[in-house]
Amino acid sequence: MDIQHLVDRLEDLIDEGRHIPFSKLTMIDEERALELIDQMRISIPEEIEKAARVLAQRDRILAQANEEAARVVQLARERGDLLVDREALVQAAQSRAANIIEAARQESEVITGDADGYVLDSLGGLEQQLVKLLTIVRNGISEVNKKPTPSGTRGATPAAAIPVQQPQLVEVSAHKPANE
Repeated sequence: MDIQHLVDRLEDLIDEGRHIPFSKLTMIDEERALELIDQMRISIPEEIEKAARVLAQRDRILAQANEEAARVVQLARERGDLLVDREALVQAAQSRAANIIEAARQESEVITGDADGYVLDSLGGLEQQLVKLLTIVRNGISEVNKKPTPSGTRGATPAAAIPVQQPQLVEVSAHKPANE
């Protein structure tokens, strides 16, 4: 039984009792009063036990809440650390990418320079060969022009009529043009 209810019943018992005139004394039913007191004695440990259970439950709930709060804080720290690690990885990757791009640019410049040098060397060699061939051709034309032509050949053009052109030499530079 609820202790509060028992206290209310005891109070009702006292209110129902007979008042002794000219005193503060009240006569109550002893048997009913003792019965209520016995019920209180039984009920008080139950109430104390209920209170202890409520306190234990409160402590358990608080412990769970504290444990959950600690878990949430730890999880937040781990996520924060992960984000910091990711940010560091992103920065490292960006830095590495910039280094790779710069190295590729430098290598591209070296390869382009080497290719330009090869082309210039090849074209220079070709130019020398063409100059030699042109010299041979001119010498041949000159030789033919020196020989007398037979007067009876038809359609022959006199050697003096074949124009001899001077070769135009083109200067080849090993440097890359400024606009490229």
